[in-house]
Amino acid sequence: MRGLRLTLLAMGSVAVTVLAAVATEGDGWRIAGRDHVWSFPRDHWTHPGYKVEWWYVTGHLADAAGQQFGYQLTLFRIALSPDPPATDSAWRTNQVYMGHFALTDVAGEQHSSFERFSRGAAGLAGAQATPFRVWLEDWELAGTETDAFPMRLRAREDGITLDLTLEAGKPLVLQGDRGLSQKSAEPGNASYYYSYTRLPTTGALALNGQVFQVQGSSWLDREWSTSALGSEQSGWDWFALQLDDGRELMFYRLRLKNGGMDTFSKGVLVDIDGQARLLRSNEVDVQPLGEWISPRTGDRYPAAWRLRLPGENLELTVTPKVADQEMRLTVRYWEGAVAVTGRAGERPIQGQGYLEMTRYESVTSQR
Repeated sequence: MRGLRLTLLAMGSVAVTVLAAVATEGDGWRIAGRDHVWSFPRDHWTHPGYKVEWWYVTGHLADAAGQQFGYQLTLFRIALSPDPPATDSAWRTNQVYMGHFALTDVAGEQHSSFERFSRGAAGLAGAQATPFRVWLEDWELAGTETDAFPMRLRAREDGITLDLTLEAGKPLVLQGDRGLSQKSAEPGNASYYYSYTRLPTTGALALNGQVFQVQGSSWLDREWSTSALGSEQSGWDWFALQLDDGRELMFYRLRLKNGGMDTFSKGVLVDIDGQARLLRSNEVDVQPLGEWISPRTGDRYPAAWRLRLPGENLELTVTPKVADQEMRLTVRYWEGAVAVTGRAGERPIQGQGYLEMTRYESVTSQR
């Protein structure tokens, strides 16, 4: 476990510092480039030649009385070496799985987050293609014999249980340049990245002994990579927003150590019919608003955000539904449910989504 812990701590924010060093094919790892031929459902499964990949689901749920919840389940696969171990032991593996599970009770202003680790062996954790399934003990995403959807999502921890069905909604979106999301200038500092931006969701949620029948909408992100961030990048802010006019907006703001936004920041705007348009860094103005200081860690995060897309005549304000949605796990970051208000042209617009903010530290910890 010591080696596992050191590896995970070296990852920094959500499995990414492990990607910071530039990798080459000569290291034994595969790197993200323009040669990938997309194939589904095959690409829903695992890509063990790369260092890190994740299946990341967020969503908003409500019961018949209108009580609101936000949830996150992320399953990470982390390779400790490029080659599998030369042994037939059922316990030996070069693959480690990490899971993050969180629930936000909006009315109760409560956010709960949990973390698990396991080796990818002996049935404890893993991924399979037919039927599609990714799991870490009893946290899992499971599809059918032929596809990922309808997808069953199940997780439980400390009196909180989710049992949800995610239906195929809008078509899959390939992020970046036909699915290659370049994160910095160095060759190979990129990921393969695709999303399902609106998945109708139904199921049951149990909290504090009470069971809620819920429905709502979810978002699925898939990425895998070997190296991603450049040496001048310090962290990022990631927005996944579902607007009430039927559109979705994803944008990640890569922060430079000097405080600026890297030109490799980018996103996508998905129309009502599922058509996606790449958004480059100069097309989106992202401004933090105010400051929220974690009462437990002292870390300082923006309290809200304003996003402007002049070319789309779109202006949005993104505000957390609950201020304290900090994930105080092995890796500390802020990830939570947000509300969206603003204008699309002359029309008011609303929405909801998820926001992730990484590498925000207290003044003391920066010294």
